[in-house]
Amino acid sequence: MHPAAVPAPRRTAVRRDTRAWQLQVWASFAIAAALCAIGLAWLPGQGIERAFMVMGYVFCLSAVFVLAKFVRDRETAGRMPGESADTPMWSVVVWGGFAVAMGLTAWGLLRMAIDPTYKAFLGIGWLYLISAAFTLAKMLRDRHEADLADARTAGPAAE
Repeated sequence: MHPAAVPAPRRTAVRRDTRAWQLQVWASFAIAAALCAIGLAWLPGQGIERAFMVMGYVFCLSAVFVLAKFVRDRETAGRMPGESADTPMWSVVVWGGFAVAMGLTAWGLLRMAIDPTYKAFLGIGWLYLISAAFTLAKMLRDRHEADLADARTAGPAAE
């Protein structure tokens, strides 16, 4: 094909999150983490039960970020040259890890011999943390992709 016949690459505007949205996301995540920490710090019962719940919350939080990255990578795979989707086994590991983390934490919370109101506080705090973590992961990934798009738009002079 003749070089003149090749259309110029489309320049698209990169939408960035507003500072207000970024502040809200960070504040929401911090509040959720603080509520969970407070609930776990004053968790009645044996030390082993508290340790189990802390591990469960940390496992869930880690699994959320891994799952968010996996889903986003899979969605963008193939758009950029040289990128491919992850292996099917990695998909099992990621989704399985998320399911196990959520399942074991829910099981531990439900079986604890504590006041139902306290269970509700811990459960709502836990779900709030998971939701806030997914939102934070998306916001951070969006910012990273916008930075990459800006760098590509600016060209080699910016590098």
